[in-house]
Amino acid sequence: MDNIEKITKELLIEIGEDPKREGLLKTPERVSKSWEYLTSGYKQNIKDVVNGAIFDVDNQDMIIIKDINYYSLCEHHMIPFYGKAHIGYIPNGKIIGLSKLARITDLFSQRLQVQERLTIQVVNELQKILNTDDVACVIDAKHLCVNSRGINDISSSTVTAEFGGKFKDSKFRRDFLDYIKLETEI
Repeated sequence: MDNIEKITKELLIEIGEDPKREGLLKTPERVSKSWEYLTSGYKQNIKDVVNGAIFDVDNQDMIIIKDINYYSLCEHHMIPFYGKAHIGYIPNGKIIGLSKLARITDLFSQRLQVQERLTIQVVNELQKILNTDDVACVIDAKHLCVNSRGINDISSSTVTAEFGGKFKDSKFRRDFLDYIKLETEI
């Protein structure tokens, strides 16, 4: 990450700042550490994240974890977007440790990303891990590239959804959306 410190110093100079100014002396180091965290998803693999937390069950009812907070970086502007992910699935003989749903969301969100792909990646990965098509993910997010530049729209949010298997059926989809209290018809 030393190169990020160097690039940050150059960026400060390019925008008209003095990297030797008291308030900016440690900025390159802080930026480097920040980027290391914000892109840590590139250094993780799904097997380590799941860490064997798959369990046999007879349950065939919907399992939902909602309001998973996440932060990501827009790959178009490298500006943050953040929000909440809501994930549901219907077991096919297997369940996953609940915290793993948040960890999987983090793994994919801590990369340069677009919200649409993030939603699909969460569903696809859980379908593989749990051996079921019956997975749904809805993400509601604020994009600082929309909020702070260009159109400067501070009130909008973006909702993306991916529904697999039984969730493609309007009854299952409606049940899922009712559970997460998302009023929007998707």
